[in-house]
Amino acid sequence: MKFGLWSLVMFLFITSCEFFRPKEIIEENPIATIFNGSSLYKSDLEGLFPKNTSDRDSSILTEKYVDDWIKKQLMIAEANERTQLNEAEIERKVLDYRYALIVHTFTKNYIDKNLNVIVRDSTIERYYNEKSDNFLLKQNIIKCIFAKVPKDAPNLRQFRRSFRAYPSTNLDDFKSFLTQFSLKSYVEDSVWIPFSELTAGTPLESLKDETQFLRNTQYSETSDANYTYLLKIFDFKISEEVSPLQFIKDDIVNIIINKRKIELKKRLEEKIYDEAIKNDRFEIYTN
Repeated sequence: MKFGLWSLVMFLFITSCEFFRPKEIIEENPIATIFNGSSLYKSDLEGLFPKNTSDRDSSILTEKYVDDWIKKQLMIAEANERTQLNEAEIERKVLDYRYALIVHTFTKNYIDKNLNVIVRDSTIERYYNEKSDNFLLKQNIIKCIFAKVPKDAPNLRQFRRSFRAYPSTNLDDFKSFLTQFSLKSYVEDSVWIPFSELTAGTPLESLKDETQFLRNTQYSETSDANYTYLLKIFDFKISEEVSPLQFIKDDIVNIIINKRKIELKKRLEEKIYDEAIKNDRFEIYTN
């Protein structure tokens, strides 16, 4: 079951307790009241805002809270007038949600306490080799260096030569130039990156055939009115090829950990069931 109705039921319960209080037991004047007599009081706002909130910010936050409260109360009143509610059905759903939340909290605490989140490289590699067909690329990826440099940057000609010669260049001078003048750069040459992510906002973004470009290009230099874009490609993989392990390693770790969570939940259910059988904690009646 979804928790949207649970949130609504709980809100109705809370508002019925806090916002539908009989006027005769409230000594303070209301901040706002709607047509069915529901009122909001200053005491209802206590603790909602940080203690160090300025008077001006407090006033703005209070105004927004009151406006939101009115909208919610009007929706509830309108729903009550126009909706035929089956009280028994609502009560049953409330109980179902209550039990689901209790079980969810209990299970989560058990998993958090017992989950092994360490995933060895050997485990990752084994899973990758067994399930490699599940890891086909959905986009082209590359290993490269990239720089977006203003056309009027000093010593740009020398930087072009250094860029083409990379990594056989003075890396300190190379990185210093990028730090001072490049608006965007990428020098993690051993890390895979989506080609479209790198070329977004550059002339290469409009390529009609990325695959053909990657297969025929090691060095590319393009420009627009203000900038020069330098790209040197060291390796690439095409969409629908098997993804390199390095590119999806984090995904595999998450998959393995999620499988462990499922196994722990199943083990917990079986443990409770076996203990119940052992201790005669349930009985099944047959006709």
